[in-house]
Amino acid sequence: MTIIDGKAFALKLREKIAGAVRDIKSSCNIQPALAVVLVGEDPASQVYVRNKGIATEKAGMRSIEHKLAADASEDDVVSLVKKLNADEEVDGILVQLPLPDHISSERVINEIHPDKDVDGLTEANAGRLILGKTGLVPCTPQGSVMLAKSVRDNLSGLNAVVVGRSILVGKPLAMLLLAENCTVTMAHSRTKNLDEVCREADILCAAVGRPRMVEGRWVKEGATVIDVGINRIEEDGKTRLIGDVDFDSAKERAGAITPVPGGVGPMTIACLLRNTVIAAARRRGLGAVEV
Repeated sequence: MTIIDGKAFALKLREKIAGAVRDIKSSCNIQPALAVVLVGEDPASQVYVRNKGIATEKAGMRSIEHKLAADASEDDVVSLVKKLNADEEVDGILVQLPLPDHISSERVINEIHPDKDVDGLTEANAGRLILGKTGLVPCTPQGSVMLAKSVRDNLSGLNAVVVGRSILVGKPLAMLLLAENCTVTMAHSRTKNLDEVCREADILCAAVGRPRMVEGRWVKEGATVIDVGINRIEEDGKTRLIGDVDFDSAKERAGAITPVPGGVGPMTIACLLRNTVIAAARRRGLGAVEV
């Protein structure tokens, strides 16, 4: 049984990204840039933005942070996004979610130009994914598929079950697995005989947001288990992070499994950096980037 080391994989991916950035700099004298918009003072969001900024600069790219007050209007945020769309030196735009309640996330996200939408959340990029066209893909699903491919030589023809139907993870993850020629079943908390459905999976992806919902007995012998869940719980008087899969029982049956933390999580920022480099190359007519 293999425990898939997302940290190590993400580190190697970041090294490749840094190499691609160096190539772009040396050949075109261009430094790719990622602009992050943070609205309000949410502590978790501040940490995420800080970590993204550090990772962006470590990869050799320019990090641009725009911080707006919690009482900023929706029009203020939209105006900033439009300004970043028009800035030729900005290659990627990320609006940190969640936004304050008085601001429509849907409106703000869809104001981002699809070619700069490095989170892959605009309706345009979602449509491109469904149609099998070139676009920018959501980071967490992308990282999940990369980890599955790291332990499976070929995903083609395998049965994949995605538990969770969110627009952020479940649906795009299913589309990406279809693109790898998997036979995909989308399941969720209301799926009848969910345990039996999961036991048919060669690749079982849990992205439902319920701690330890997927039990070990649901896992097919030798299956690859990708746990996207991140749940903070109180246990034995301590706070800890656990996934949507009961790791201890699932690892007894799985052929490979991602831990929480240290599995899919580190891949999200790495894939964000990857999307930024890809966006920079596409926008500037530099062709495909090997990352």
